[in-house]
Amino acid sequence: MNQVLREEKKFLINIEDFRCKSHYLDQFLTQDIHNGTHGYTIRSLYFDTIYDGDYFAKLDGLETRRKIRLRCYDPDSDYAMLEMKQKQGTQQRKRSLRLGREDAKCLIECDYTPLLKYQDAFAAECYGLMQSQCYRPKTIVEYKRKAYIAKENKIRVTFDNQIVSTESNSDLFSPNLLMNPVLDPFAVVLEVKYNGFLLGYIQQMLNTVDKSEISVSKYCLARQNGYQTRL
Repeated sequence: MNQVLREEKKFLINIEDFRCKSHYLDQFLTQDIHNGTHGYTIRSLYFDTIYDGDYFAKLDGLETRRKIRLRCYDPDSDYAMLEMKQKQGTQQRKRSLRLGREDAKCLIECDYTPLLKYQDAFAAECYGLMQSQCYRPKTIVEYKRKAYIAKENKIRVTFDNQIVSTESNSDLFSPNLLMNPVLDPFAVVLEVKYNGFLLGYIQQMLNTVDKSEISVSKYCLARQNGYQTRL
C-alpha cells in the first residue's frame, strides 16, 4: 500500500493558459517520464454507495469525505490501482494498492472477495467498506494528463484535458468505450499538489492564473453530466 498526504489547489483554465503555463514550467520542473509529446491517458472507474453517498458528500461540501476508484493507464494493462482519496480538512489523503487484472475485473463485477488475499490492512479496509456499504461501479472517467514534478516538497503540477466519461459500461479494460464530453474540450483542469508550502516560482505562476481557485471533482462533473443526460 502506498500513501500520500498533501494539499491541493485546483483551477479551471483555458487551452491557451495551459500552453503558456506548460512552457513556463518547462524552465523549472521535470516532466513526468510518461508525458510523451501530448501527455498520457488516465482512466478511472469510480465506485459509490447505492444512494451515491460519496457524490452527495462532495456536493454538500462535507469536511470528511472519500472517493474510491480503480485506475489504469492502458486498457491492455495487466494491473489496475485501487485508490481511496479522503478529504481531511485542507489535506487530501490518498492510499493505493496494485491489483492484478483478474482481481480488478472481480471488483468491477462487485465481487470484492479477492481483496481478502492481499496481506495489507488497506485491502481489508476497502473490502469491509465496499461490502458493508454496497459500493457499486458508477462511472468511468478518462482524460489526458501532462504532469510536472519538483523534487523539493514533493510538489506535482498537472494539467488535465479532453475529459470524457460513460455510465453505460463499467469495463475499465474495454478498448471501445463510448464516452461523452464532461467539459468544454478547450477547458483544462490545473492541479497543484504539495506538502506544507509552495515554491516561489510555482506560487508566482498561480498568481497569474486568470481564474479563482475552485473545487473541481472529475467524478462529480461526470455524474452531473450523466444526470443531465438522463433527464
